[in-house]
This record gives sequence, C-alpha cells and structure tokens, in this order.
Amino acid sequence: MRKCNLCGKGTAIGRNRSHAQNRTPRTFMANIQKITLKSGESEISGSFCSKCIKKMKGEIKKNNNS
Repeated sequence: MRKCNLCGKGTAIGRNRSHAQNRTPRTFMANIQKITLKSGESEISGSFCSKCIKKMKGEIKKNNNS
C-alpha cells in the first residue's frame, strides 16, 4: 500500500553492508503521505510521495499567480 498514486514510487529492497562485508536485507521506504490539496474549487486527495507533493504545490502556486 505504500505507493505514490502519481508516480508509482514504493518500497525498494536492498542490503545493509557492514565493514566486515556482512549482508543483511533491508527496505527503503518511500516518504508517502496522505494529503488533500486545494486548487481553486477542485480538490486533489490521495497518497503521494514528498517529491510529487512539492511538484503539485509548485504547479498550483504557478497557476494561481498567472
């Protein structure tokens, strides 16, 4: 369920490496947040990663200033 509704970014799997070169599995969690953004009269709601939230806020600000 930890997946961005806009870009599809989700959990990635990798490994920890110690100085002794031991390998242990780990996960890289995407920074997913449930938000509702208001763009004029319309609302955009869903689960988005932080990078997409920044992009959407920038687009809303750009559209409001124009």
